[in-house]
Amino acid sequence: MGEEIARTRFSREDFREFQRRLKAETELLRQWLEDGRFAAEEPVAGAELEAWLTTPQGMPAARNLSFLERAADLDVLPELSQFNVEFNVDPVPLRGKALSRLERELMDNWQKAGGIAEDLDIRLLMIGILPTITEQDMTLENLSMMKRYRALNQEIMALRKGRALTLDISGREHLRTLHRDIMLEAATTSFQMHLQIDAANSARWYNASKIASAPLVAVAANSPFLFGRDLWAETRIPLFEQAVSVGKWDYMERVTFGIRYLEEGAYEIFKANRQRYPVILPMLFDAPVEELRHLRLHNGTIWRWNRLLVGFSDDGRPHLRIEQRVVPAGPTIVDGIANAAFYYGLVKALAEEPQDLEERLPFHVARDNFYSAARDGLEATIEWADETVWPLVRAFEEFLLPMAERGLEQLGIATRDRTRYLGIIARRAATRRNGASWQREWVARHGRDMEALVRAYRECQESGEPVHEWPT
Repeated sequence: MGEEIARTRFSREDFREFQRRLKAETELLRQWLEDGRFAAEEPVAGAELEAWLTTPQGMPAARNLSFLERAADLDVLPELSQFNVEFNVDPVPLRGKALSRLERELMDNWQKAGGIAEDLDIRLLMIGILPTITEQDMTLENLSMMKRYRALNQEIMALRKGRALTLDISGREHLRTLHRDIMLEAATTSFQMHLQIDAANSARWYNASKIASAPLVAVAANSPFLFGRDLWAETRIPLFEQAVSVGKWDYMERVTFGIRYLEEGAYEIFKANRQRYPVILPMLFDAPVEELRHLRLHNGTIWRWNRLLVGFSDDGRPHLRIEQRVVPAGPTIVDGIANAAFYYGLVKALAEEPQDLEERLPFHVARDNFYSAARDGLEATIEWADETVWPLVRAFEEFLLPMAERGLEQLGIATRDRTRYLGIIARRAATRRNGASWQREWVARHGRDMEALVRAYRECQESGEPVHEWPT
């Protein structure tokens, strides 16, 4: 959830000074965008994989401190809770064999980390929501030992004026509970895909990413169970939105699909950040305005499902990248890379459409598609351009997969990579088998023994086979 900070308590003057610096950096960003200062390189891909630490029996293991000490040579970081960690993948130009290269790097780190975990008598697992997690696990005692997370909890609860968070999710079953801190967010883990884009065309690419979110979350869904209840195909979506809700107005919520498309470009996002979202981590840095430290920290406390990030290339030039956050972790690494292939290809094709799809697919339709797809997975229907309504599995066959294929070809992705990874997506759609449907099938056959479910899931995951081939 972002970079570490030096302290957890802040004064009113800290907030005022942070706002002043944030305003200056946002204005500088606007000027850079107008002047064409941003790097206009070919698309670059990267990823972050969040994972669970579990006991051999399948229960959460709050031991990331000892694990991270042993895994210091790997690019693994703490996450919000002590039973989660995050793997980072080095960015690569999105061409040639980029996708298989990402898979090899991630698999190499995963296997090394898995060996370290077994030496500690714990297990690594990639899954959106761990089916064995309980409300009793969601306590501040299990918060990771980072000042950033403690400060986030304090400030979000301060914005709520101490009122408990209400978790209320209606899916196949209903779950309603109250919680008095942000630890519910720790029940969600994701596979976040990064896509570096040309700032001059940021509106088209960003809007395309939003439109792609619905089919992407449906085909990747892997989070049906929470606290023993069968809810959405991708329950992470309502869970994360409600877990850090400030409880005020929709346009101030920290996790959101958004309220409209971009009309002109990236500056609209950062202007909205400054004007609509209260600062919650007013850490002051002794750094020149050109580093945009305060702008980037503030942006890191707003978790849009499609988030724009500012970074710097090796030559010091700023660049923009989209962080696509809707995909859960798992079921396997090859499934995750297949999700990435589908996403990168579809976004490229949508962004290159000769007629702006935004004109034929209003924002409220794209938003409704997203929540419908997260709720119903591959059983969903979506509305596409010009008010046409499609069962999602037919949409994959008729136009979504061909568009993704065309986009990957335009990017210069190798034929073998295109065939392999999009083939996995095609089989998932054809069999209506993603991680969520596999978990539900297993429970329908064996009952709600969640520990046994996790062990069966882990065994299939360790086989390395994509989820559409898993037995139940």
